[in-house]
Amino acid sequence: MTVDVRLAQRPEADALLGRSPLAALVGMLLDQQVPMEWAFTGPYTIANRLGEDDLDARRIAAMDPEEFAALLSTKPAVHRYPAAMAKRVQELCRYLVAQHDGDAEALWRDVGTGAELFRRLHALPGFGKQKAQIFLALLGKQFGVTPQGWREAAGPYGEEGSYRSVADITGPESLARVREFKQQAKKAAKESAATGAAGRTGA
Repeated sequence: MTVDVRLAQRPEADALLGRSPLAALVGMLLDQQVPMEWAFTGPYTIANRLGEDDLDARRIAAMDPEEFAALLSTKPAVHRYPAAMAKRVQELCRYLVAQHDGDAEALWRDVGTGAELFRRLHALPGFGKQKAQIFLALLGKQFGVTPQGWREAAGPYGEEGSYRSVADITGPESLARVREFKQQAKKAAKESAATGAAGRTGA
């Protein structure tokens, strides 16, 4: 199944994300400590450097770790921390090979409930609770993967009409709204932390 997404904000990179379940998973894995567009362009960059038009979990899993890290580190680097992320991408691919015969889409192809899909995503290397919920919401909102209870399993990221995460980004306008939400959340968290510190010190 091919869908139109606007996560990388680059047509060729978004086209890969829209037709490749593994590319979408890798993009989500890379989406931390860098701008979202940079993270979701990563799968296209990796595939291009491998001389392929898609990512292959078996090939990536079997590559020499130093060779794969060098591939991600070549400028422009795939991530701010390319060596660490190369290790995580290979761990993800090895897990998919061992558990799902290298087929990323098997994670959700026949899943019965949102709770089960969350469990499968949360079990992936590098996917904590928040990342698993955001990717679940992305699948439901943009990829048509909507098992029973998927919104509930995705938590606040599954809410209709929200602008909380990459799951809600369909173009430049929604990207700006998500960035605004994240900035406000970060500001509120800092203010809460400062208030808590002041309370503890009696200031």
